[in-house]
Amino acid sequence: MSFSLKIIRKSEQITSLWSGGKTTQLAIYPEEADYSKRDFKWRISTAEVEVEESLFTHLPGIQRIIMILDGEMSLQHQGKRGMHLSPFEQDRFDGGWTTRSIGKVTDFNLMLAEGCEGDISTIHMNDGTHAEVLDNRDYSKRTDAFYCFKGRSRMNIDEKETIVLEQGDLITLNRDHTCNNLNIKLFNHDDDSTATIIKVSIFY
Repeated sequence: MSFSLKIIRKSEQITSLWSGGKTTQLAIYPEEADYSKRDFKWRISTAEVEVEESLFTHLPGIQRIIMILDGEMSLQHQGKRGMHLSPFEQDRFDGGWTTRSIGKVTDFNLMLAEGCEGDISTIHMNDGTHAEVLDNRDYSKRTDAFYCFKGRSRMNIDEKETIVLEQGDLITLNRDHTCNNLNIKLFNHDDDSTATIIKVSIFY
């Protein structure tokens, strides 16, 4: 199987309100899944926390990873531990925990249901090229997502396809274990500014 890709432009993303601010769903799997029904395998989103203190939605059975994009936040996991996060720092925790946040921030969220594993990393580009190989692991499927948080970026896939990501755009690359490794190159599209990409890798 060759890989499949999907580009989700910023204009196509859906933003909704929650008790502490607003959230934008970037991608969900399966695509017909409904976050409110909790029938997803994984979900990628951003959120703007507009109140100083808020209580996280209780999500038993869901592993959560939160990365701060702007601002600073303290997370208090009741009976577990606390964590203070600055921009591009992250915390991984059980969605079934009682978690309270302090601080107004913009954050990036990955939710993983049982049977999924994943991680988040940050790619900062001034000039030059960021290159990496998306290899295969012992999983049936793999999804890699690249979210353009700042600036603009060009992505080249296996020297065949070039895609420009504007600020706020997301691209997902999906494949199964029969697909060969993918060679990815990322370029800063504008020489006079920095581009920042948030990369998500999910195995399931």
